[in-house]
Amino acid sequence: MKKTDLVKNLRLKIVGQMQHAAIPGRFAQGSAALPDRKEQRKLDQAAGLVPFAVKLHADLVNQLREMAERDGVNLNALTEQLIRAGLGDAVPAAPATKAPAKKAAPVKAAEEVKAPAKKAVAKKAPAKKAPASKAVKPKA
Repeated sequence: MKKTDLVKNLRLKIVGQMQHAAIPGRFAQGSAALPDRKEQRKLDQAAGLVPFAVKLHADLVNQLREMAERDGVNLNALTEQLIRAGLGDAVPAAPATKAPAKKAAPVKAAEEVKAPAKKAVAKKAPAKKAPASKAVKPKA
């Protein structure tokens, strides 16, 4: 390799290290309070949480996000409440969230969870034209 290629590779290595390095506390007060991914994974494992990927329709996900925002809980806690209610298990008194817990909404049967019905559009009579009037001059 040429010397310039070695310098370019060294630069890329240094830039990569800088991007993955933690932000010093003096520049971002409080940013060090959040755990990194490895620490968060260990905390989740200790709490008995298991990642569970599911593919859902976009409209259902939007509805879940709206419910979570309305109830003031995160999406994980809401999903847990809904699954427990669907399975008939008792909903835990206080989910492991930072937001205050609220009572879960009753789960509707599968037939009732359909898309909202479209409103019936009433046919309107054709609009009548107003009689022509003289132009009004603005006062000066």
